[in-house]
Amino acid sequence: MGVLMSRRQTVERVQKVSLAVSAFKDGLREQPSTRRRGEAGTSRRGTLEQEVQEGEEEAASAGPSQPEESSASAKAAWERLRDGRGVEPEEFERANRFTPPAFIRPKRELHDDEPPDISLEQREQIVNDEMCEICEVWTAESLFPCRICPRVYHDGCLRRMGYLQKDSTVEVTETAHTETGWSCYYCDNLNLLLTEEEMYSLMETLKNCKIIPGTCLTLDDFLHYKHLVHKQQFEKPMAEAQEEQAALQFNALDHDKKGHIEWQDFLSHESIQLLQKLRPQNALLRLLTPKERERARAAFLALDQDNDGFIGEGECRQARHTWFRKHQKEMLSCNVSISHVGPISEGSPASSRNGKSPEKILPATKQEEPRTIDWPGFLRENVVYILAARPNSAALHLQPPA
Repeated sequence: MGVLMSRRQTVERVQKVSLAVSAFKDGLREQPSTRRRGEAGTSRRGTLEQEVQEGEEEAASAGPSQPEESSASAKAAWERLRDGRGVEPEEFERANRFTPPAFIRPKRELHDDEPPDISLEQREQIVNDEMCEICEVWTAESLFPCRICPRVYHDGCLRRMGYLQKDSTVEVTETAHTETGWSCYYCDNLNLLLTEEEMYSLMETLKNCKIIPGTCLTLDDFLHYKHLVHKQQFEKPMAEAQEEQAALQFNALDHDKKGHIEWQDFLSHESIQLLQKLRPQNALLRLLTPKERERARAAFLALDQDNDGFIGEGECRQARHTWFRKHQKEMLSCNVSISHVGPISEGSPASSRNGKSPEKILPATKQEEPRTIDWPGFLRENVVYILAARPNSAALHLQPPA
């Protein structure tokens, strides 16, 4: 075991020790103030200052007022957003729970904007980690791989972390070893792709628009937010066509048609929108993992029927919808492949848009196919949709154009 443990990075060990110390300190602070007063009761307390202090402690132990509770809850929500934590230990029973890891936001490098060398001919070997990311123990077939990164996990470890609840355990066990795949809690959270500066920019926008972290948004809330953001950025009202596009995006996020979108889906949508706005395509390409690049190669080669290294513009647009097919529950079999780019199904967003059928859309698409796209162009035009397809949620966090 000592040999296996030595493979982990030293910085991760330091983080775990720091988390344990912080948890111990939090436990000491959570001890009732009455106990502290009882232990100090052996000494005489006759001064007015001590009596006032005791009165303040009793008032604090009785519980904060409603405004203070609301303020503390909002502050905690902003802290979770800043730190990239989607699940808090306080939301679960502390017994038999692991402490969630401390997320470290990425930093931009000087060469990020330079075009990366991603060859079409040179395939990449996909190798998963050998040990569970959480407990660092190897148990072969009991490990569930992430479809985005090389990390692997035990389902029991994920439950103790609080990342598997109710039906999500079945989802992991049924999809992790299929073409559909499952994203771990690192890759499932698109917000973790943002740097500290980008996250600060997003938080300022949310605060200015009165968006409270952790809340669901209705269509009116979503459109009101989009109107405010557009006016702040361009100093003019949003056009009617842009409002219709925002409504379509809301429908794509509200996959269950509940009339509202979940906070995590909204946060993922805003995170990928910010990445698309602030980073050039070359920087986004550097975010792709080997597994994602291999799926992109398979998709391009499937479309390049004559093997000349070019595909049509319509086929490239069609591929954008393919990245999201794996989230449809009726397609959770191992026969589903991200490289399958057949006709768009009737249940896809493109087919339901404006009430048009695929048969009516495809002829118009063929008339607009004078442009051909090579492999680098295919990657550049699809990279943001590949990244947006990372979360396990069935929501479309970036609605592809028809």
